[in-house]
Amino acid sequence: MMRHGGQILVEQLELHGVTRVFSVPGESFLAALDGLHDSGITNVVCRHEGGAAMMAEATGKSTGRPGVAFVTRGPGATNASSGVHIAKQDSTPMVLFVGQISRGHRDREAFQEVDYRAFFSPIAKWAAEVEDTDRLPEYINRASHLAMSGRPGPVVLALPEDMLSDVSSVRALPPTAKPTSYVSQDQIDVMFDHLSRAERPLVIAGGSGWSADAARNLRIFAESHDLPVAVSFRRQDYLDNASLNYVGDLGVGMNPKLSERLRKADMLLVLGSRLGDIATGGYELVDPSAPEKVIVHVHPDPNLPGSVYRADLAVTACAADIIRQISAIKGSKAAVWRDWTRSARADYEAWQHPKETPGAVKMEEVVGWLSENLPKDAILTNGAGNYAAFLHRYFRFRLMVLKSHQHPAVWVMDFPRR
Repeated sequence: MMRHGGQILVEQLELHGVTRVFSVPGESFLAALDGLHDSGITNVVCRHEGGAAMMAEATGKSTGRPGVAFVTRGPGATNASSGVHIAKQDSTPMVLFVGQISRGHRDREAFQEVDYRAFFSPIAKWAAEVEDTDRLPEYINRASHLAMSGRPGPVVLALPEDMLSDVSSVRALPPTAKPTSYVSQDQIDVMFDHLSRAERPLVIAGGSGWSADAARNLRIFAESHDLPVAVSFRRQDYLDNASLNYVGDLGVGMNPKLSERLRKADMLLVLGSRLGDIATGGYELVDPSAPEKVIVHVHPDPNLPGSVYRADLAVTACAADIIRQISAIKGSKAAVWRDWTRSARADYEAWQHPKETPGAVKMEEVVGWLSENLPKDAILTNGAGNYAAFLHRYFRFRLMVLKSHQHPAVWVMDFPRR
């Protein structure tokens, strides 16, 4: 059946399970808006492209499926770039569609003409332009797959307006099957061999692709072996903060005693996280040139472990998958690590005691009240400035009992400071 490009695009989104998109409508993608109008997909119309992109990023972060946004060319795309950058840094699956000038007007400095491949390539997993209406299913399938596979992230597709208006009888293309990760018994044996030799181990949990089940399994693993668990920046809900094995976050306003514990640890078990500048105190708490500690790094992107810090064992896998496997292994050295873990927990508890700040508004009291009174399924949004340290320090993140496919109950979504 002949359909215009906007209908074909929306048809593919429906096949990929998209039920809501965010947009600031523009004349460059009228055909896509026409397709959305006749579909079952809700189009949330926003006032600013930055807001639309961040809503899509928040959707991807909270569901584990790509959040989708539509913006127009030129200023619309540049406004949306902040949300794309957040998705890249936070490993959030997202697809941004950008309306584009007609194909025949390229390279003439047409109104609001931008080379989106060049503009978005540094901050997206993939940036491309759909040249042919017949290839829309192919491009959308690839975009969704790339956004979800390996280290999740944002993908940007430019849509020339004449390409969207063209008609085609191309068939719909079902989504690519989700790739599976496999962790061998040999890898698990080597991991536990490194762990058994450690006197001061520290587990660092982070990255994306987590679930309520992963958080529960992490708690089972940590408590069985009596291991201290720190979480990376903006991942405080990956372990119920009530667990005696939770020792704090490696984020903005990090507990100085946790910083020193990271420095002194002789073994790091990194589950899904990057070891970036925030987690490592500007790469000073762990020196890339001489880490002086064993590093076991589990990450879905095979290129990430070893990119900054050499790894003694690099495992290419989703952290949730390997945590499910290792949670069933009983601890044998729990007594050896108990004092190290209890001391780390005591440091965390002491850090929770409010330190009075000057001024009439006591943010430590405000956040403490919120922590005590908000429901467990509350969603918190927070800025990216240093003031965010109040939330990181004083809010205790809890985990609700959810269905296995759902993600943890509380997510922190950080947005650029305005």
